Amino acid sequence: MPPKTQITKNMIIETGLNIIRDYGVESLNVRRIASAIKCSTQPIMYQFQTVEKLKDEIYFEADKYHTSYIMNADFINESPMLAIGLRYIKFAAEEKHLFRFLFQTDKYANKSLDELIDNEDIAPIFLVLQEQAKITEKQSKDAFAALFLTVHGIASLLANNSMEYHEKHFKNILNNVFMGVMGNMKGGNV
Repeated sequence: MPPKTQITKNMIIETGLNIIRDYGVESLNVRRIASAIKCSTQPIMYQFQTVEKLKDEIYFEADKYHTSYIMNADFINESPMLAIGLRYIKFAAEEKHLFRFLFQTDKYANKSLDELIDNEDIAPIFLVLQEQAKITEKQSKDAFAALFLTVHGIASLLANNSMEYHEKHFKNILNNVFMGVMGNMKGGNV
């Protein structure tokens, strides 16, 4: 008799992530994961006592993947802020279901924009922006907020509609927003 296949936590998380990637978070459930792995639901529920714990682990992996994706930007030929913004938008176009899972499932309920911006995980972005634009930390957070809202708005349109990704067009929009914000902060001297 062949040995039983060991159902690991990573196998379950990866399968759940792929289900979301292919079909959306609405299609994620324990039975679907079990069917994809070809096991019963018991090993899944043994590893994750609740569906919420399972979703949290999948969210964590999706977030790591997203961070890796956007940080794999072309920092040599583009300004860091522009490169990250374009990768964020491209992620939404290429990974519509994952984008919606990460940013449109009420994960940030009861949080303000300031709380999101003060997240220590994005602090390095402010340092890059301060250095690039020669501005203060406060100004970098204000500029980031304007850029983020623009980038996220475009990304949301792409993730939720059958729109096409046009890098050159989005690059122009982000440049205009960035230059406008910087011009405003520096009193029109950009």
